[in-house]
Amino acid sequence: MSMKTFYAEEQKKHDPKMFLSSGAPQPNPEKPERIERLLAGAKAAGCEIVRPRDHGLKPIAAIHTPEYLEFLQNIFLRWQRIEDASQEVIPNIHPLARTGRYPASAVGQAGYHMADTACPISADTWGSACWSAWSAVEAAEAVMAGARHTYALCRPPGHHAFADVAGGFCFLNNSAIAAQHMLQSSKRVAILDIDLHHGNGTQGIFYGRNDVLTVSLHADPVRFYPFFWGHADERGEGLGLGYNFNLPLPRRTADAGFLEALDAANRRIEAYAPDALVVALGLDAFEGDPFGGLSVSTQGFARIAEAIGRLGLPTVIIQEGGYLCDELGDNLTSFLTGFGH
Repeated sequence: MSMKTFYAEEQKKHDPKMFLSSGAPQPNPEKPERIERLLAGAKAAGCEIVRPRDHGLKPIAAIHTPEYLEFLQNIFLRWQRIEDASQEVIPNIHPLARTGRYPASAVGQAGYHMADTACPISADTWGSACWSAWSAVEAAEAVMAGARHTYALCRPPGHHAFADVAGGFCFLNNSAIAAQHMLQSSKRVAILDIDLHHGNGTQGIFYGRNDVLTVSLHADPVRFYPFFWGHADERGEGLGLGYNFNLPLPRRTADAGFLEALDAANRRIEAYAPDALVVALGLDAFEGDPFGGLSVSTQGFARIAEAIGRLGLPTVIIQEGGYLCDELGDNLTSFLTGFGH
């Protein structure tokens, strides 16, 4: 039986033009063209493409604060009323501590709710982010209804989004939304993030909880985005102490080193004994990805998928990163085919 892939055309409309990298304006790499490459990769793996339903705000609001969701829905129109404002919402000030007063100003709120300059908001961002989240919800519901595994082609991605902060191309945390939704039928869910970058938003959302285990393999943040999260000593807090597991990897780690770390991740997941698994799939760990942090090969993604598949858990695969290169679609085909074995 072919794996179902959930995706809505509206996810293409978000089309950010630029972001700042090391202080310099650059073309934004999170382009709509990623969808075409990923769709081709899913079809090559034999997947059936299914349009999700509009699930409304409830599954999104189960993760994100109402204050933040109101901000995302309205900030673009508010920004346009500012004289000489940029075409896209990009923050220029951030609070040193996010406590106390909440600014009324659009500029202040942008700084409060946007962690960096890599999550510009345009007229279509909110709609695309909602459909991306609904693709994750639909994929979760299919697994809840008995499918062994599903794939949500989520774009824009989600794992850098906290409960009330956007960042790193991410606005709504699709992996967290899917995991939370699955708790309706599962007592315990694990999230395994294999993106090049640490899933700092996902970690932050569940850091004080023990009903969702968060595990992340990623390039060591000591010199790599997101810098301030993703270190090995971050283990959770309160009820969540011991329920967060980070495996930072040296730059240019290739297949063998990645698979060795994945063995440790899988052992931790087995020790948690979850009812279901969410895989936050970043294909940017690829050796030819523009971000150039790790060195996983195309065939390596199949081996990674096979190792995760051996956990034998009902699994929702959520697309995170993976940027434009000739092999992007092939890398997805490799992973999805390997997972189906």
